[in-house]
Amino acid sequence: MPNYLFRGCAAVVTDPGAADGVLRDVNLLTEGPAIRAIGRDLVAPAGTEVIDARGWFLYPGLVNTHHHFFQCFVRNRAELDWTKLSVIEWLDLIYPIFSRLTEECFYHSSLTAMAELAKHGCTTAFDHQYNFPRHAGKRIVDRQFEAAGKIGLRFHAGRGGNTLPKSEGSTIPDAMLETTDEFIADCARLIDAYHDASPFGLRQVVVSPCQPVNCYRETFTESVALARDKGVFLHTHVGEGESPVIAARHGMRTVDYLEEIGFAGPDTFYAHCWELTHDELRKMAASGTGVAHCPEPVYLVGAEVTDIPAMAAFGLRVGLGCDGSASNDNSNLMHCVHSAYMLQCLAASTRAHPVPEPRDFLAYGTTGGAALLGRSDIGRLAPGMAADLFAIDSRRMDYVGTRHDPASLIPKVGIGMATDLTMVNGRIVWAKGEFPGLDEAQMAAEAEAALATINL
Repeated sequence: MPNYLFRGCAAVVTDPGAADGVLRDVNLLTEGPAIRAIGRDLVAPAGTEVIDARGWFLYPGLVNTHHHFFQCFVRNRAELDWTKLSVIEWLDLIYPIFSRLTEECFYHSSLTAMAELAKHGCTTAFDHQYNFPRHAGKRIVDRQFEAAGKIGLRFHAGRGGNTLPKSEGSTIPDAMLETTDEFIADCARLIDAYHDASPFGLRQVVVSPCQPVNCYRETFTESVALARDKGVFLHTHVGEGESPVIAARHGMRTVDYLEEIGFAGPDTFYAHCWELTHDELRKMAASGTGVAHCPEPVYLVGAEVTDIPAMAAFGLRVGLGCDGSASNDNSNLMHCVHSAYMLQCLAASTRAHPVPEPRDFLAYGTTGGAALLGRSDIGRLAPGMAADLFAIDSRRMDYVGTRHDPASLIPKVGIGMATDLTMVNGRIVWAKGEFPGLDEAQMAAEAEAALATINL
């Protein structure tokens, strides 16, 4: 792997949430998977590849903390539009489609999502893969790791699953159900085969039962036992309308139910959380449980704007996620940073707490996401940190008048194009409009061919 010197950077955003987190007119030197130095007049060792970075803003790579890659194959379909259907009608339409996906579909949809993420500055992605149709077998997450290796993305695989039959109150077709034993056994297999907790590790596994309404209680208790035994993280969907159902079944709302089970703590993060009360948010903050906030589904699902100001005030750990393409038709986390900030501005008059600063939303997508995933080696640009970064050439008409504040550029102004360069672990995975060594047109054609096999 070559070392790189980014020479003459207009700005390096080292830590988006810090008041002094921007350095001007500096160089950045990588060595293998790590950043070696940031400063002026750096001397590049022999063999270093020098990149002319004049006019570039360098940012820490974005960290996606919630997605469903397989849903890429149901994007942009008017007949599946949330705005024309009730939730139950939508589920009755969408889940039978999901249950027809094959192993090849899961591979190519994952490749599709990861390619779009990388193009737009994401260097680490968590995917919540909860769909395991019986005919597709148990190698779906293995194929996702294969896809991540091809694109070059740092990948945290959320091995999800559903165990409660529809006849007992879930929304899941029988073709997508597993037993708790099946689910736990495959989680253990994947952890043993792939999980790498070493610094700069590219592969990790998160035990991620889909959601409490679609699983038996034992699925969650066994998930906690396995994760704590193996030293891995936990994830599930919480606070997206299910709390009254959980209260009717178990006599308590979702946050209390999961806390009683032990599915909470610094090694746990929940997706969404838009329906939670302030008392529930305080309880999560006290336990150290984090939130993967997905702003763009708000546009389609139309429920409520998640109370990020309250989460910030209470000290919750917050990251950002794209969510699956059933409720967000793109895999552009950079766009989500912009959406997250703008939605909070829209709802500001209804909030008890002030909207965080624009740069804080970039921090949710970088340092915040790293904290949710338990990573201390990503999310910032500093010597010794992973060389995960992306570059934007600011010498464009799009950015005239904005260049004084690189940390607020993405959340407040938005970026309407792909990055000029994306690097993961010191390897360039996207530059000059191409994936080095890969044929994007061929990958797209192969993905379309896989999509055609499920007869939408």
